[in-house]
Amino acid sequence: MIARDADMDLVEVSPGATPPVCRVMDFGKFIYEKTKKEREAKKAQTKIEIKEIRLRPKTNEAHRGFKVDDARRWLGQGHKVRVTIKFRGREMDYPEIALEDLKEVAQALADVAVIEVPPQMEGRTMLVVLAPAKAAPKKKEKTEQAEVKNEAEA
Repeated sequence: MIARDADMDLVEVSPGATPPVCRVMDFGKFIYEKTKKEREAKKAQTKIEIKEIRLRPKTNEAHRGFKVDDARRWLGQGHKVRVTIKFRGREMDYPEIALEDLKEVAQALADVAVIEVPPQMEGRTMLVVLAPAKAAPKKKEKTEQAEVKNEAEA
């Protein structure tokens, strides 16, 4: 009755509440504001990609070094990195070789990453997931910038 007199709509704002919350307003405006809020929320969220490095137990040190450099770059960009070592044939008999390789990769990236999923076997692959370390790199950058400013002022 009140909504009809005001030439507006009766909109149920919160149906889950007891009693349900209703408001007299323009329904088109309500829908527009709702979609606008959803769009803003979607922009604000960040999607974390999982990048992957694939190795073999026989991968040599130099090749692994290139892969570790890629992982360091991805971790710096905020992505997670999955390091997998794929076994073929009789390589399955020596999982300790792969475990040692994974530990070396994790150790090489220890300054920029933390181990999120410890080394584990999944079928014929052994994997470890590394996530970017949160606060350490940012603090380092800020202190370096502050030192540069102090030197410039002196």
